[in-house]
Amino acid sequence: MNTSDTYAYFTGLQQRIVARLEALDGSPFQEDAWTREAGGGGITRVLEEGHLFERGGVNFSHVKGEGLPASATASRPELAGRGFEAMGVSLVMHPRNPYCPTAHMNVRCFIATKPGAEPVWWFGGGMDLTPYYAFEEDVVHFHRTCKDALAPFGENVHADYKAWCDRYFHLKHRNEARGVGGVFFDDLNTGGFDRCFALTRAVGDAFVDAYVPILERRRDLPYGEREREFQSYRRGRYVEFNLVFDRGTLFGLQSGGRTESILMSMPPRVSWRYDWHPQPGTPEARLYEDFLPPRDWV
Repeated sequence: MNTSDTYAYFTGLQQRIVARLEALDGSPFQEDAWTREAGGGGITRVLEEGHLFERGGVNFSHVKGEGLPASATASRPELAGRGFEAMGVSLVMHPRNPYCPTAHMNVRCFIATKPGAEPVWWFGGGMDLTPYYAFEEDVVHFHRTCKDALAPFGENVHADYKAWCDRYFHLKHRNEARGVGGVFFDDLNTGGFDRCFALTRAVGDAFVDAYVPILERRRDLPYGEREREFQSYRRGRYVEFNLVFDRGTLFGLQSGGRTESILMSMPPRVSWRYDWHPQPGTPEARLYEDFLPPRDWV
């Protein structure tokens, strides 16, 4: 286990993704380096009011603490009370055009420590797509790229992580998917550190290939206020999930993380309507009927 290798990978990944998205948008990301009083720090890269992205953030963090928060020990109660070191890259991109989907990606490494005991490590991460007006070819492309990235790691890995993603990004209080899924994994420590790190890198490295071609196809489609209103309404689901269920958001807030960096995932324009439902036969209804129910896209 070599944490210098993971640190170098995560910082390099942030730089590569930001460079590609800056070239796509034509606007620079603002860089905000920060330190954490309890230990560690990070680099937040944010783009607001760009040509393509209304808001987007690509965050690197490397934090340390004396005790794992409840969100990190929910599935591993035996680690309660251990110190921790956590590092990774987390991003959320919110394009302005409603025909361009929101995307999220996260790759991370945790190490739980205790004096006199061997450290316990694990990896987690994934990526998922949240369209507003969806196109089947886009969703298939996103899922196929995820599948190809995970193919070297076992015949069933993609299917397992795809199903895990469908379960995870589900708003239980609405019985509704946040988007069309992707892949998700956590507590990964089987097969050795090198294999787990390689799998995590495969997911991180696949993000640009999974997302950018969709943006290039849809960025110039015309739209009006109707589409913007529906986008704003569906973004409300994104906010609900991140604040109620998302383990990364909860970990950051519970561990005393930097609030601005944690909440950079929030969309800039969002709305809620009381008991609203799309009219049958409309493009908005098609999102609910044809895309949000989990299915095997590849």
